[in-house]
Amino acid sequence: MEGKKTAGCQKIPLEKIEKEAARYASFSKRRLSLYKKASELVRECDVDLGIFISSQTGKPYSFVHPTTNVVIDRFINPTTIDLGAQLAVAEARNKVIQNNERLNEFDAREKAAKKKIRSMDQMNEARVKRLVGGHGPIQC
Repeated sequence: MEGKKTAGCQKIPLEKIEKEAARYASFSKRRLSLYKKASELVRECDVDLGIFISSQTGKPYSFVHPTTNVVIDRFINPTTIDLGAQLAVAEARNKVIQNNERLNEFDAREKAAKKKIRSMDQMNEARVKRLVGGHGPIQC
């Protein structure tokens, strides 16, 4: 048996990446993965979350839910939150719920469309077999 041609999915040791270009590429990929995980955490656990990152070039990035002010206020004083912030939180959560419902609806539509395409492909293959009579592809 021949050896693997690719490295596959391997655990990368957590150490500084020496090559600058590789470091920038890794930062971009990992930053997006971090945002994706943060978004999942917000959606699944209904939490307030703030992530602030500064790249090596000094460019700032952030992911905040529901708002920056709410997250900072909650961090500074976790026991109390003012009425305006509570309204902002409620509005942001409602938007997240609505967007999740829309996303679920689009996912269901996509799944149904893929199922319909598979069914039509199978019908088309059966029709071609009947037309050809099982003699293989038509030669011109």
